[in-house]
Amino acid sequence: MRLNRILFLMVLINMNLFAQVDLTAGMGISFVNNSSLQDYINSSFPSADELGTFNSALDLYAEADYSINEKYQIGIEYDYSLYSYTTSYGGLGQYEMNIIHHKPSVLGYYVVSGYGYKFKFGGGVGLRLIDLDEKIGLIKNYSSTGWGLVLKAQGYTALSQSVFANIGVTARYDLAGEPESKGRKIINNSLNQPMNINSLSFGVNLGISYFF
Repeated sequence: MRLNRILFLMVLINMNLFAQVDLTAGMGISFVNNSSLQDYINSSFPSADELGTFNSALDLYAEADYSINEKYQIGIEYDYSLYSYTTSYGGLGQYEMNIIHHKPSVLGYYVVSGYGYKFKFGGGVGLRLIDLDEKIGLIKNYSSTGWGLVLKAQGYTALSQSVFANIGVTARYDLAGEPESKGRKIINNSLNQPMNINSLSFGVNLGISYFF
């Protein structure tokens, strides 16, 4: 009887390892390099709080993946990235910039799975949408649209029959364009050129997954 129960449990777990749909949600942190943004802020608003080469951003994400077979999955991801910078400049007041970066992507994965675990390696491509607020006395809103690439490695370990803990790492290259407001772009006067939100980033994330 005990052997039957063990066999039944193993069958249930294996069914979930090769489940047709994986749903995942979580949060993480990314370290983002954007040389155009760095040049614009450091030259236009010099202060002790200079923008570094890599800066941290908060990521919230949700993902749904579908198993084509035991080794391959396709999926969709939505990543919501939030970055904020604040400094005082020249004794004239406070400067603020808040950037919301929407990153939907279509994904493909190679899957390695076993008893109570799963690993996925892959990447994808998708639309990139920028919503940027800049405050210099008054708040002005800018937006832009572009595209981006993402590489991902994800690991899962079973917490119960259908629920798994998830940890992952990502690398992203995003060409999000030059934000503008009513046809006017943000100009870096020291370079006499528009600022862009093109970036290279590396991140780590934690989440919870449901397989069915």
